[in-house]
Amino acid sequence: MAQFISVFDMLKIGVGPSSSHTLGPWRAAQQWIQVLKSTNIFEAITSVKVDLYGSLSLTGKGHATDLAILLGLSGTDPEYIPINEIQNIINQINENKQLHFNFEKVIDFTTQDIVFHKDFLPYHANGLTFRGFDIFGTEISTETYYSIGGGFVIQEEVEKDADIEITKQNFPFPINRATELEAYCETHNKTISEIVFENELELKPAAEIDIELHRIWDTMLECMYIGCHTEGILPGGLNVKRRAFATHERLIKDATYNSPQEWIAAIRNTEVKFREILKWVSCFALAVNEVNASLGRVVTAPTNGSAGVIPAVLMYYLVIENHDADFEHIKKFLLVAGEIGSIFKKNATISAAMGGCQAEIGVSSAMAAAALTELLGGTPAQCLVAAEIAMEHHLGLTCDPIGGLVQIPCIERNAMGAIKAINAAELALDTNPKESKVPLDKVIDTMWETAKDMNKNYKETSEGGLAVSVKIVDC
Repeated sequence: MAQFISVFDMLKIGVGPSSSHTLGPWRAAQQWIQVLKSTNIFEAITSVKVDLYGSLSLTGKGHATDLAILLGLSGTDPEYIPINEIQNIINQINENKQLHFNFEKVIDFTTQDIVFHKDFLPYHANGLTFRGFDIFGTEISTETYYSIGGGFVIQEEVEKDADIEITKQNFPFPINRATELEAYCETHNKTISEIVFENELELKPAAEIDIELHRIWDTMLECMYIGCHTEGILPGGLNVKRRAFATHERLIKDATYNSPQEWIAAIRNTEVKFREILKWVSCFALAVNEVNASLGRVVTAPTNGSAGVIPAVLMYYLVIENHDADFEHIKKFLLVAGEIGSIFKKNATISAAMGGCQAEIGVSSAMAAAALTELLGGTPAQCLVAAEIAMEHHLGLTCDPIGGLVQIPCIERNAMGAIKAINAAELALDTNPKESKVPLDKVIDTMWETAKDMNKNYKETSEGGLAVSVKIVDC
């Protein structure tokens, strides 16, 4: 059985710095509370403990996993919590040694109640267990969740219950592999975005789809805007200076504007020299991931660690390629990107803890490349070629964050992934798909085999690569 994955599953609004280590655990805490409520146990809980395993433990501190759990247990939602309230909630818990459990009752809680275990659970590298105790200290609830990348959270024993089976009975175009997507486009003479939109209509009316896509783009745009207009040092101890601000200041020159929308117009009106194009793209990508590294609000695309690639490439199209572009272009881009990402998730992984950075930056670059190709007039087959090219040149990319943070090399990798996506689109537009030697499905399969062969030290554990050759004191 293949699972239907919506565009809105692939592009989620949340808080940084990591979809698997921050957004996933946050959502898992919310899910556990719902279990407690549905089983009438919530009122009996007087204390809780949380056990983190594998990658969630090894890089959890740097990825703010413990903070995300506190926020989730407090009853806040990552999509809507005011960013400026996050630190206040954390400070209150630490100072009072109490947790306002789901905003309903106060229970004793300290940071020691979150335990970091270096061993891995068998099902997935990102495992966490919530344990609830009653007034007598008896453990009355134990639930284990897995954060499988991109903010997706499952429980091993109930995974199949959460699936939406894709069949002709519930979706006009059930898609599991890229070949199926291409066949539908060819048979029905439709673009990829048109095929995806018709499937999405089975879940939401057209107006609601547009509203949600608007909200996703607005969040991406605001994230780029904030990143380009914020200077200083990123948190975490690496003393990494924000770079988007200075780059943007040099590029924007003396343009004036008062909102993100006016900012787009200002960039369009700025004379962009050829050699500045790559600087703009890099600036957009850096801006997003600097916001992400600061616990800001971003869109998983398909993860938080790779959140800068898709908005940077889409912004490139809007301010460089087509000054007349409007929401319809943005809509097509996001629909295509979401579908390509879902094919990777169904057949491989989007979790760096399972597949290294090829599963994050590689997938996001493939998503952006395919989407840009459609906007530039490419055929569906050329869109798939673009996605293949982008992933082919990310195969084997490891995840080796210094200090367990999403700063080095993660932020720069978003800029590189965006540039590769644009290059892949241009190469695909000059390619006859019938002459392409490597189908997208084959490169996805190869990526998954590479992920399984990769040493676990290079899968978001901070136990290999740059994470051990460059220490925090060296930075």
